[in-house]
Amino acid sequence: MRARAIATLRRYLVAGLLLWIPLGITVWVLSLLVGLMDQSLLLLPDRYRSESWIGFHVPGLGVILTVGVLLATGAVATNFFGKRLLRAWETVLGRIPIVSSVYGGVKQVSDTLFSPEGNAFRRAVLVRYPHEGAWAVALVTGTPRNEIADRLSDGRIAVFVPTTPNITAGFFFFVREVDTAPLDMSVDVALKYIISMGVVEPPRKAVAITPREGVANPPA
Repeated sequence: MRARAIATLRRYLVAGLLLWIPLGITVWVLSLLVGLMDQSLLLLPDRYRSESWIGFHVPGLGVILTVGVLLATGAVATNFFGKRLLRAWETVLGRIPIVSSVYGGVKQVSDTLFSPEGNAFRRAVLVRYPHEGAWAVALVTGTPRNEIADRLSDGRIAVFVPTTPNITAGFFFFVREVDTAPLDMSVDVALKYIISMGVVEPPRKAVAITPREGVANPPA
């Protein structure tokens, strides 16, 4: 009887942790982001801040200001004159020795990840890693071009294999596309699957996926 009571209490404790830990981390991350965005209010004159209107700070106003600034700059950067101004600004930055390296590298990565024309992280596949007897979930980042394409002319694609549970680190290499097994799951679902170390199982699709010709069926 005592052992059963202890097992029941342990089950309740684990269930409570599974409920509150994700909720607490989510609230903490959101509060951190809101706090960081509220720092943008320091750019406003004192008379335009909520302290001058109602006598205290209202959390979240920085989010509205940040989103407004992003929308305004995006609208300016997408029109004809804004594009010319942006090119001139990038030309100036490109002539500054250290700034050009940092800005150029960050801009290339951001354009690849966030541009609608980019092909980074568009689909998930299975690749044989770290050896022929193992499979890993990978994200296709694109197709090699220029010098890499000249040296690898056998239909290879660039893939990124995130580590678990830190998906910001991982391994980048080129594999033959015929040696990969396509997955129907989205990139978001694949990342959740990797972060959870396989605990959060993606839902099964109604339509079965047939692996590419020449690729052995991955283990179920």
